[in-house]
Amino acid sequence: MPDDKKRDVILDTTGDAVQLAKTLIRSAQSASIATIEPGTGWPIATRVGVSTDVDGAPIILISRLAVHTGALLADPRCSLLVGYPGKGDPLAHPRVSIQCEAREVERDSDEHMRLDARYLAQQPKAQLYSGLGDFRYFRLEPKSASLNAGFGRAYALKREDIID
Repeated sequence: MPDDKKRDVILDTTGDAVQLAKTLIRSAQSASIATIEPGTGWPIATRVGVSTDVDGAPIILISRLAVHTGALLADPRCSLLVGYPGKGDPLAHPRVSIQCEAREVERDSDEHMRLDARYLAQQPKAQLYSGLGDFRYFRLEPKSASLNAGFGRAYALKREDIID
């Protein structure tokens, strides 16, 4: 198909798309995070528990022993994928990929205490390890996001679309 006849597959952002993205992010209990492996530059992906800060920014609690923690400390760029497939075609269900910059939260700071309360309210089983010395909170600062709301419904979102 000639370039001038290609249809743009990214739809204009609507209020419904923004609301769906916010709902997916704020209701997620786990997500897939992709980081850049130090030394090789290869992407690595893993599953993490997730919650959100008051403005909707994703918060993760991860061990300093984990490979993805070292990757975030070396290069804070990452991508977080949230959304869960239901019955049928997994690609037909909504999901949002958030391009972020990770920021480690200083242990025992006021921010750490506030995030600990928020995170544990959503992830009560994390209390088993949240107090361990090697676990840290990271706030993932969204830069942009890609919402796939189902077949033929793709949106490019800005930071201000998903953060209050």
